[in-house]
Amino acid sequence: MPSIRGSSRRSGRRLQNEINVVPYIDVMLVLLVIFMVTAPMITPGLIDLPTVGQASEVPVEPVEVQIEEDGSMSVRTRRAGEEFQKIAPEQLVGEIQSRITPETPVVLAADGKVPYETVMKAMDQLRSNGITRLGLLVDQSAAPDDQKR
Repeated sequence: MPSIRGSSRRSGRRLQNEINVVPYIDVMLVLLVIFMVTAPMITPGLIDLPTVGQASEVPVEPVEVQIEEDGSMSVRTRRAGEEFQKIAPEQLVGEIQSRITPETPVVLAADGKVPYETVMKAMDQLRSNGITRLGLLVDQSAAPDDQKR
């Protein structure tokens, strides 16, 4: 006669070596629904960058520094009939400081083919020598849509 113990061992539950993934799939689907519902509600940070058409008018009689494609520089005070005077890049700060007062703005006008680094070096040189009213001269007659290539 078979013992009760022997028969209970055969019909008892065995350990499973498999992972039940159904609960994990349920959790994943719930998270997916939550993200799909909340994503449209999140507004990304918007930055309203100015276009050339929205640039402010240039103040009266600024000192204008013109940087050519070859790196040569010219300076003039923006008055009627005043011509550009060629200067060496090393003389830029001295020439500008001799022409301005603390309220006089300085604008940089660079050819479109001038490397960005050249313009930034000129701006850095002027700012490090105390010239704080500094800006870039832009062509306001060109519409922003005309600029696309």
